[in-house]
Amino acid sequence: MDPIDRIEALFDTHGDNAFEGRRREEVTALAHALQCAQLAEWAHAGDAMVAAALLHDLGHLVEPECRPAAGDDLHEMRALPLLARAFGAAVIEPIRLHVQAKRYLVATDPRYLGTLSAASVHSLHLQGGPMHRDHVLLFEDRPYAADAVMLRRWDDLAKRPRKRTPPLAHYLPLLRDLSQRSLALRSRAAAPIGAAA
Repeated sequence: MDPIDRIEALFDTHGDNAFEGRRREEVTALAHALQCAQLAEWAHAGDAMVAAALLHDLGHLVEPECRPAAGDDLHEMRALPLLARAFGAAVIEPIRLHVQAKRYLVATDPRYLGTLSAASVHSLHLQGGPMHRDHVLLFEDRPYAADAVMLRRWDDLAKRPRKRTPPLAHYLPLLRDLSQRSLALRSRAAAPIGAAA
């Protein structure tokens, strides 16, 4: 299946799912994704960051029945094989780093912990808690770390019940365009030197 069709199917099938117990948020997975993407648009972020905002929690929808009841589900990693079929690093890396960005912000911003939802505080402990000082410096040196921090802040704000957003269909052309551009870049990079353009 085409990766964008697969993404759409995951949201259609599992987007209304909600976590239970201590992982419970006040919005569904789809509502959260759409709010996050809308915040990225309102911030005039580039297409790659809007896509990352929309897709950052897609790992929760990949085989959701296999989620562990306790422990870190590594959701930031679970959708990467699917996403890597369609997108480049500018989409994938902020997604991969957005959990680490939460740990980074807790370690570097004294007020940040107080802004997190109860479910996000619970998952923070499962994800390793605040970063140690040496890890903070390593994180800051990573490509796309600043984008991951920006994504993390939108993630934390995108949990408002009944907030109006554009529908998923609003973002699908953006995803398809980004995917086509990524595939074209890969084709050019793989072409033999001297091949006709």
